[in-house]
Amino acid sequence: MILITGAAGKTGRAVLKALLARGAETRVLVRRQEQADEMLRSGAAEAVVADMTDPGSFQQAMTGMYAVYHICPNIHPQETEIGRMVLKAARERKVEYFVYHSVLHPHTEKMPHHWQKMRVEEMIFEAGINFAILQPAPYMQNILAYREAIINEGRYAVPYPPETCLSMVDLTDVAEAAAVVLLDRKHAGSIYELVGTKSLTQVETAAVLGKTLHRKVTAEEIDLEIWRRKAAESGLDDYALGTLLRMFKYYAAYGLWGSSNALRNLLGREPNSLADFALAELAL
Repeated sequence: MILITGAAGKTGRAVLKALLARGAETRVLVRRQEQADEMLRSGAAEAVVADMTDPGSFQQAMTGMYAVYHICPNIHPQETEIGRMVLKAARERKVEYFVYHSVLHPHTEKMPHHWQKMRVEEMIFEAGINFAILQPAPYMQNILAYREAIINEGRYAVPYPPETCLSMVDLTDVAEAAAVVLLDRKHAGSIYELVGTKSLTQVETAAVLGKTLHRKVTAEEIDLEIWRRKAAESGLDDYALGTLLRMFKYYAAYGLWGSSNALRNLLGREPNSLADFALAELAL
């Protein structure tokens, strides 16, 4: 059986779906009972309700597990400590295979949430467990936050300059790659960058969206202070606000991009393009 931690988030749900499509038996670790009920209805064999910051949570969830796919909650200030606890439980429960959901270019200290994942990767190397590490690029699904403005106003407004270069990846491809890696231990010891597109400026991204939607879409830069105020009003805490602002500044200065070779090899096909994603998720 395979345990998925953080299973109630969009990544966990996608990985669960990909594993179920391959007939895998899964247990999910979630925060609330209603999430557990939903995951069970979706096909998970078992569900554990627990708080990842509680060391006992992982001991319970990992009992009898062959493999673990560890997803820490997004931009969590305690990701390093959670990683330490999950690895300790994996060793003690004799988990045979540990796959970590990391991030593209974790070794970037200027982005705290990337840096925390790098520290977890370091602990994985020292844990004495068969492991694989997946490092996905930013999800194409993040574009959906701007869906209304893109469709109704032709505006793709992001908190970094239009010339910022980013690679992206479709979450469905990430989930499929995770299932491939989890179900075949020949991938043990591997670290895979999961990148779906070449480096695209935001102008190029807007052009692809516009072509798919058959309308002009223009890339615009949101002022960071305006973004911060709106994000704070939506409920983001100070750690998440500060971390995301530092990420946007990093993107503006350096971009974030990689190669699609590893993902192509894992999938045995071309990764989904931005146009494929836009057609499926944005076109009316």
